[in-house]
Amino acid sequence: MNETDNVIYFRGNVWICSLHSWFSLLPFVCSPCRYKALTFILTFLLYTSFHLSRKPISIVKVRNTPTEICRYKSNYKQLLGAMDYSFLCAYAVGMYLSGIIGERLPIRLYLTVGMLTSGLFTCLFGLGYFYNIHSLGFYIFVQVANGLVQTTGWPSVVTCIGNWFGKGRRGLIMGLWNSHTSVGNILGSLIAGYWVSSNWGLSFIVPGLIIAVMGVICFLFLIERNNDTQLLLPRDSVCVPVQPVVVVKSESEPSAISFMGALRIPGVIEFSLCLLFAKLVSYTFLFWLPLYITKAAHLDAKKAGDLSTLFDVGGIVGGILAGVISDKLGKRATTCAVMLLLAAPTLYGFSMISEFGLGPTIGMLLVCGGLVNGPYALITTAVSADLGTHKSLKGNARALSTVTAIIDGTGSSLTINGFYLHSLTAPGDSSPVLFCSVLFELKCVNQNLQQMKNWLCASTPTLARLHSRTSTL
Repeated sequence: MNETDNVIYFRGNVWICSLHSWFSLLPFVCSPCRYKALTFILTFLLYTSFHLSRKPISIVKVRNTPTEICRYKSNYKQLLGAMDYSFLCAYAVGMYLSGIIGERLPIRLYLTVGMLTSGLFTCLFGLGYFYNIHSLGFYIFVQVANGLVQTTGWPSVVTCIGNWFGKGRRGLIMGLWNSHTSVGNILGSLIAGYWVSSNWGLSFIVPGLIIAVMGVICFLFLIERNNDTQLLLPRDSVCVPVQPVVVVKSESEPSAISFMGALRIPGVIEFSLCLLFAKLVSYTFLFWLPLYITKAAHLDAKKAGDLSTLFDVGGIVGGILAGVISDKLGKRATTCAVMLLLAAPTLYGFSMISEFGLGPTIGMLLVCGGLVNGPYALITTAVSADLGTHKSLKGNARALSTVTAIIDGTGSSLTINGFYLHSLTAPGDSSPVLFCSVLFELKCVNQNLQQMKNWLCASTPTLARLHSRTSTL
């Protein structure tokens, strides 16, 4: 019996896997283009499960705020805010470390371990219902641990998708791909809402099992880089025996970039500061929108959870639209700045219009979701991938995970400080935060305008002469 053994390289480590039996069952993944489609779909589903496991707490807190979790009635909002705060604090701190670690470990294994442990801690939160646990310390511990392991997801999947897709239509591709965030929120709301009134423990256990199963699928099928597929393509007439393999690291092989080196990439700091404010608004809606809807529209927990998914539906459209526009214009900062400028007054209007009934609330949720999550999605995906492969790196591709972690971690750092304050207010009171975000976007817009002027001067001799005369005045 002839077997073909494939050698897969993961950043200096050699994994010898007999994968012919797996891929003989998957004839549709036998070309590089189809491997690319498989990676797109697989990473989409992987991060969908991450967000699916984060959403249940926002649904459960609506139905069980006073007694079911911590048995405090007078200050339950502050206590539930402390649980969200603990998750985001751990997430922000862990994100900076996760990007650095992710550059130095095999993505497939790193992501698998993170998903399995995230599923474990999500299930532990739900088990508190079955074992009648009402200790706030227990739930905060679970939230902190879950926040740390959840940081393995974002740098890993962005690095993987960035390795497969170039800059040509990256905005559109990543706009479509980034809809996994909204899809995960929608599915998480629906799953949690199904059990929230009868057995809220299952609202956590079912998403926890889903992300754990997806972790196993990640281990079996995720392919980190495009060049790994050459070793997986079938060879009908070649039989390669198993031989000892010695890997010698080339002297010219680029090493992973340092944290300070990533900060020196042009645009990393500006976009990180911009996301710092935009993410606060997005996560305020993620964790507190269902509770706000129950107070403003006087709906029960299940209906409020279902209605809150409209914000994510608008986010899907907004992310795709932002990617298409930025690809056409070639100006990602300008696209983000315009959408955020429109989002600020829209959020202020949402806090007033939501008082006038269900119809206006639905419309404003869709518009707010598109204008807030559009720039958020663009910065965390296409912009991060662009900066992680910036020309200043001189072809070093081992910066993408670190850059992605810096941008997303910085976005989470203000969220942990401002989010607790939002636990005492309404999600609609977020328009001043977006104005701060626009200030940092204008810095990036100025860089885009300078690049456009230099390009026009280089391509048009008349403009070049005019520019040289005016610059001397």
